[in-house]
Amino acid sequence: MDTEVELHEAPATRGLPRWLVTALRCLAVVAALGVLAVFSYVAFQLTLTPIHDNGQAGGNTDPGRSLRFYLDQPARDALIQLGGNLMLLAPLGILLPIVSTRLRGPLRLFVVGGLISLAIETTQGLLVQGRAFDIDDVILNAAGVVLAYLVIGRKVSHVARGRS
Repeated sequence: MDTEVELHEAPATRGLPRWLVTALRCLAVVAALGVLAVFSYVAFQLTLTPIHDNGQAGGNTDPGRSLRFYLDQPARDALIQLGGNLMLLAPLGILLPIVSTRLRGPLRLFVVGGLISLAIETTQGLLVQGRAFDIDDVILNAAGVVLAYLVIGRKVSHVARGRS
């Protein structure tokens, strides 16, 4: 049985005492939870604080409409809008699989990221002055979570928590 467990261990943990590996993994989860708390505060400040838009905020429930609008803008403005929405929740694609190995996988993270983004966008549309609901932001935010997972999060979570 120990041989089977060792085969699934990251190369860096082979040969280390089991208690040390467990302690390091617990430390990784605690650190990820701390970073997740700080990230949540920053995301709250970026998305749920009122802004003065002079009545220009308009909602969008038509997938693709805002994307087409962004792409019709100068390249720099389009990059800021698209890149900002892709990056907004991207840290979740790295942190969530460390906090819970059940949150590994692109589909799971797309759903979780989409639900979190949907909650943010709904709150913006209903309660925050100068902000509006935009379904394209939900799609881009969720896609950013998945991209971060595929590029960085998968490897980091395997190192931090093992390949279980």
